[in-house]
Amino acid sequence: MILVLALAAALWFAGELTGAPRRLRWGMIGALWLAVIGLHLLLPEDHALRQATGGDARIWAVLGGMVALVMLYQAGLRRLKARVKAVAQPEAGNRISPVEAERYARHILLREIGGAGQQRLRAAKVLVVGAGGLGAPALLYLAGAGVGTLGVIDDDLVEGSNLQRQIIHRDDGIGTPKVQSAERALRALNPFIAVRPYQRRLTEEIAADLFADYDLILDGTDNFDTRDLVNRTCVALGKPLISGAITQWEGQLSLFDPARGGPCLACLFPVRPAPGLVPSCAEAGVAAPLPGVVGSMMALEAVKHLTGAGQGLRGRLVLFDGLYGENRTIEVKRRAGCAVCGGPHLG
Repeated sequence: MILVLALAAALWFAGELTGAPRRLRWGMIGALWLAVIGLHLLLPEDHALRQATGGDARIWAVLGGMVALVMLYQAGLRRLKARVKAVAQPEAGNRISPVEAERYARHILLREIGGAGQQRLRAAKVLVVGAGGLGAPALLYLAGAGVGTLGVIDDDLVEGSNLQRQIIHRDDGIGTPKVQSAERALRALNPFIAVRPYQRRLTEEIAADLFADYDLILDGTDNFDTRDLVNRTCVALGKPLISGAITQWEGQLSLFDPARGGPCLACLFPVRPAPGLVPSCAEAGVAAPLPGVVGSMMALEAVKHLTGAGQGLRGRLVLFDGLYGENRTIEVKRRAGCAVCGGPHLG
């Protein structure tokens, strides 16, 4: 056995002295390994050459397997380092520092995101309407994911009753504007992103100008008037909209994008609900983790949409029942004659 190992070392150093590439040197050692395995399989057990090379082919098979595993591990590390380096040196205007590349390494490892997808997240601008139950987890996960610019609009102040579920806020922030509380949390989580807080109510006068500067809109509000305004503005500007809703133990979300063939929110809910038919969380109650579940799903859909990963929820509605642990997805289509997206300008 020592003879074979000595011969392998000699081949390696001889190749190094002659300037042979590493791949060729490993090839020569691999050929030697195959030759030894062949000798053990062909020669009788008591043959002198077989005894001189270890006496058992299984020893060499195990040794070869261990070397192969080490080489595969090293190859994987080299590939990961190359991908991280590619993210650290992206196109001009979308520079990601080495520290950021390390921060997002788990994204880069994902085949569906990789370095290119992380660069797209870095360049993206996402506006979240509402810094409450759904907006809180969505904002935190989008910040953690490395979305380059996050806008948040809300005119409310933090109240003690919010802290049961709105995880972006803290007790010492009670009485402060929600957007300021959210901004502090997002900057503390990820100092490499830009945060734009808008402490105001979303109105017809400002919606179009505000939305125009963003690539994707997330709506986590809890009243029909604001949802309708967000939907109409997104349709008019051709902006994709991820909308979520929760009550008690149940939630739902979808990606509304009629500019690319999907329905809009009004296709599903063309008629305003009667007063009292859809009570707010303050009226009906809500389980504390529920907005975290649905808000995180909204953030996940945003990451998928921005990176092109997987299958998004355009044309599909997810219904989540937390009380019974059930999750359903149903197909939704554009409604003929929809007052919002059914016009000829969308085909």
